[in-house]
Amino acid sequence: MFLCQGFRKYLPEHLNDLKKENFSLKLRIYFLEERMQQKYEASQEDIYRRNIELKVEVESLKRELQDKKQHLDKTWAEVENLNNHSEAELRRQYEERQQETERQYELLENKIQLLQEESRIAKDEAARMAALVEAEKECNLELSEKLKGVTKDMEDVQADKLTSDQHTEALAGRDK
Repeated sequence: MFLCQGFRKYLPEHLNDLKKENFSLKLRIYFLEERMQQKYEASQEDIYRRNIELKVEVESLKRELQDKKQHLDKTWAEVENLNNHSEAELRRQYEERQQETERQYELLENKIQLLQEESRIAKDEAARMAALVEAEKECNLELSEKLKGVTKDMEDVQADKLTSDQHTEALAGRDK
């Protein structure tokens, strides 16, 4: 882009310089021709020779100008081509980045959905475990109550046995 602007700035100046030079040459030719007419007494051959030299120089300058213009056009086309190529490359890179971003977004969306599903499953599992714990707690309470009842019954039976053993011993002691 900067190269293109540099050429754009340089070329008009260069063309202007060449136009000025061409104009000055034309003026020179004009004045020389005028002088030639004034000095017609000079040899005709010198005038023709000088005229031919000037025409050759003008044609040479025209050809040089044409070559430089062609070179300028060629360079301009190359700059435009590079500029277009750069823009196409930037566009391609932008599209690649955009596609990569979209892929990353989709991956993250999928991960979020998976994590939400895992979270829901974990909550369900936790609720199920809490229900099992509650059921086991109730079962333990019932068993504790039953154990207390059985323990009390056993104590009563042992107390009855002790009193019955004591009665048996007392009777045995009396019998002796």
